Amino acid sequence: MTFKEIIEEEKNKAYFKSLQSFIDEEYQNGICYPKYEKIYNAFKYCDYDDVKVVILGQDPYHEENQANGLAFSVSKEVKIPPSLVNIYKELRDDESIEIPEHGDLTAWAKQGVLLLNTVLTVRAHQANSHQNKGWEQFTDHIIEKLNQREKPLIFILWGKPAQKKLKMIDTDRHLVLMSAHPSPLSSYRGFFGSKPFSKSNEFLKTHDIEMIDWSIK
Repeated sequence: MTFKEIIEEEKNKAYFKSLQSFIDEEYQNGICYPKYEKIYNAFKYCDYDDVKVVILGQDPYHEENQANGLAFSVSKEVKIPPSLVNIYKELRDDESIEIPEHGDLTAWAKQGVLLLNTVLTVRAHQANSHQNKGWEQFTDHIIEKLNQREKPLIFILWGKPAQKKLKMIDTDRHLVLMSAHPSPLSSYRGFFGSKPFSKSNEFLKTHDIEMIDWSIK
């Protein structure tokens, strides 16, 4: 099974055709993020069988040049957004990794970290503007398919939209790590000190799966 096959299967369903019409109209008539060709960027760097960790966020960054199709990531030349600043602070405290100078998380994605939002697009300057249009159903299906895997993986659910996916995950087989969203509005409610990076690697090590190098060069 590949992500391409899973996505193609979804694209034939009625809900997705409605979602596609909405997205096409939004992109044609206004400014939306990420760039149209990067909407499915999260699935580009590691395929279905290679995913080790799923980091699930909410919806893409909604300011200019920020969203690049990988949840929480921005291109190297873009200022690191506040949520990612907090992720880096927790990374430093958890794994003693120096805070990176840029916000490009492609290095994680290439190692099997699926950086996925529950909603894959957003209107410029309007957080959550593409909620409840069909993306949630699409990402539900992605999580359900990953849950079916024999090989165990880790689901990191940050924030309430991400945590709604918990009901689809077999917690006997897979590891689920949940905390508040790293946004400055909620990070103090349990995100800091949650140690998602070291806990993920402990789980991978226990199952003889190569651990993630969380450092960003």
